[in-house]
Amino acid sequence: MKVVFIKTILFLMLFTFISCETKKQKAEPKPYAAGVILSFDDAYVDEWYEADQALKKYGWKATFNVCRIDSIGAPHIKKLLELQKEGHEIAGHGYHHYNAVKFVNQHGIDAYMKQEIDPMIVSMKRLGFNVTTFAYPYGERSDALDKALSNDYKIIRGRAFGGEAPEKQDSFFNNSKIVFAFDIDNSHIHFSIPYVLELLDYAKKHNKILLLCGHKPVKNVTENYQTKIETLEFICKYIKLNDLKFYKTSDLDDLLPAE
Repeated sequence: MKVVFIKTILFLMLFTFISCETKKQKAEPKPYAAGVILSFDDAYVDEWYEADQALKKYGWKATFNVCRIDSIGAPHIKKLLELQKEGHEIAGHGYHHYNAVKFVNQHGIDAYMKQEIDPMIVSMKRLGFNVTTFAYPYGERSDALDKALSNDYKIIRGRAFGGEAPEKQDSFFNNSKIVFAFDIDNSHIHFSIPYVLELLDYAKKHNKILLLCGHKPVKNVTENYQTKIETLEFICKYIKLNDLKFYKTSDLDDLLPAE
């Protein structure tokens, strides 16, 4: 009986230890306030700068994902540095803006890193930009690319292409370093102000962070890849009136569960 009793006690102690260790390994998500990330891709620096002048009154903060950093010229670099000084984020978007998936299919991941990522990191650091996040050109990604880029970037952003109901939409922070943004360019097939309002309402009601992306802010849309200033005004007003928070993409790193 004593042997059986001792074995039972040892088993229970071992079970309790394993259970405690398992609980420790499951990191809990960090609490955060509902909010919105507004991000812009490519190199429309003049238009980003003008948008900042129009939206400063809302206390907005945005993430500007820059490509072709060595081709945009000193005046634009100066404006980007000013935006960074004001608290906006300057992030990576590819050295040449190649479609990452197509490039890798033809040349491999090592070639992609050498041509698109490594020179971008060197140039942006040299110019004074503290880059910790990356947005895929055209939003196209793969698990293999995510893994390769994870060594250089804390948050990696793709795009959410569908027009699903908010609860099925991927454009909300999911406690992962791989995130997706909904495109608010007027040319996007699923874009509309009512749909964006649904996403904003869902973020507010369910305490989520909504990720949105655009390209070139304009007063009047004349071609693809343009985001109306009117749309940005609508979003910023909603954020202020409903006590949501302006986030930058890099802010998400502080919200990730501890590993």
